[in-house]
Amino acid sequence: MKQNILMVHGGGPTAVINASLYGAVKEAQASEMIDRVYAAEYGTGGLMKEKLIDLTDVPADVLERLLTTPGSAIGTSRDQLEEAEYERMAEVCVKYNIGYILFNGGNGTMDTCGKMYRMCEKKGLDIKVMGIPKTTDNDIAVTDHSPGFASAARFMAENTKELLADVSGLAIHVAVLEASGRNAGWITAASAMAEDEDGLKPDLIYLPEVPFDEEQYIHDIEELLKTKSGIVVVASEGLKDKEGNPVVKPIFKVGRSVYFGDVSAHLANLVIQRLGYKARGEKPGLLGRASIGLRSDIDVQEAVIAGQEACRAALAGESGKMVAFRRTSDEPYVMETFLVSIDEVMMHEKTMPAEFINENGNGVTPAFKDWCRPLLGGPLSPMKVFVKGERI
Repeated sequence: MKQNILMVHGGGPTAVINASLYGAVKEAQASEMIDRVYAAEYGTGGLMKEKLIDLTDVPADVLERLLTTPGSAIGTSRDQLEEAEYERMAEVCVKYNIGYILFNGGNGTMDTCGKMYRMCEKKGLDIKVMGIPKTTDNDIAVTDHSPGFASAARFMAENTKELLADVSGLAIHVAVLEASGRNAGWITAASAMAEDEDGLKPDLIYLPEVPFDEEQYIHDIEELLKTKSGIVVVASEGLKDKEGNPVVKPIFKVGRSVYFGDVSAHLANLVIQRLGYKARGEKPGLLGRASIGLRSDIDVQEAVIAGQEACRAALAGESGKMVAFRRTSDEPYVMETFLVSIDEVMMHEKTMPAEFINENGNGVTPAFKDWCRPLLGGPLSPMKVFVKGERI
């Protein structure tokens, strides 16, 4: 007997979350095992309220729009779930003859995926539950990288490059660019990719994996000011001191959702107050995960593949697993998918390994750049950067 399939988005959107939805829906629409293709409106909260969007008969040309739509086309959420909520979601799935659930999200969503899988097992329900990785922070364990990161990395590299050009042309201050990433510095590190075409790179990169030392930071700036007047610093929003405390107290926190204080402004103010030198903070924030214009083509392709493979695996009887990526070559770039037990990724954060961080803890190594470069989907935008003393 045919059953229905359900798509659920969780956590912050990315530039390619809808591409994974596209891949999964296309695969489901083509299957003779599927009757109706549903999506939960605004994630798990919508599922509990029985707010399901029927995507079964969405025309191909309309579905194609998902590939160029930022945000989450079906809505997403950061619901705090307890046992009762999982019970309720299971009830709704039975009511709507859901035989397959695909959770598309990051660490928190993979935790939800695993707990839903266990709830179905506990109740003896034959519902296949699969995870589709999604995160700009690139902090999901086991997989080489996650859909969403490559586009965020390209955005960061492009924006850093433009900021470098600005500071080069008016070299009168320290500019501190803040990058997203709660505990993992992957996006912050991607700023180093600005160097590839034009040679200019951030002067300092501070990652959350390295305890932030205010005195060392001021010393680093002082040393740079001896030889240059315009400095670009890239810092993670999740910087912590050696005791593990955020360098700027979070505004508030609900579960895993942390609203950080303004790290870029704090670091800029330190320069002003302690060195008496001009400084300013810059904070792209949500723009880094919403940019379609600067997304990576590789990211789009892999996001579609992740959705397709998750759907195929569920239809083949797999459950309690997540689609992951394994890199077999950097040049040429070759990636393959495999399935990993959801237990291996539930709430396990992947941070930057030591070999990707420079000896001084204020930059990245060539090994990181070699790893990151293929994900950007090609060279960054061409730009002629004016360097003092050089003729145009």
